[in-house]
Amino acid sequence: MKLLLDTHTFIWLDTAPEKLAPTALAACEDPDNELYFSVVSAWEIEIKARLGRLNLRVPLKEMVEVQQTDNGLQILSVELRHVYALHTLPQVHNDPFDRLLIAQARAEQAHLVTADSQLTRYPVDILW
Repeated sequence: MKLLLDTHTFIWLDTAPEKLAPTALAACEDPDNELYFSVVSAWEIEIKARLGRLNLRVPLKEMVEVQQTDNGLQILSVELRHVYALHTLPQVHNDPFDRLLIAQARAEQAHLVTADSQLTRYPVDILW
């Protein structure tokens, strides 16, 4: 199964895996699943860290490298087709990072691993 991590899911997987739902944690740790981290989330993390709204225990680069080693994390770049897919989404809420992650999950036929209940109102497969 292809799994795209929401931003908070990536952070929790690295820093506080006990915050993940048991189903989500098991799926993320299952070596048969493909685990993806979007450049969208990296951008969101860096912006929030620079604004003082997020404190990281280690630099983002180190967090990503650890997850690549420990869980086979793969990086998902933003492609033009992901941006075009935004047009097909209903206007449920205005968070541009969430909307682009949803568009990516749909375009990549991946489950979005998220605890954000607002995102269940979008036509996307959610795993939690």
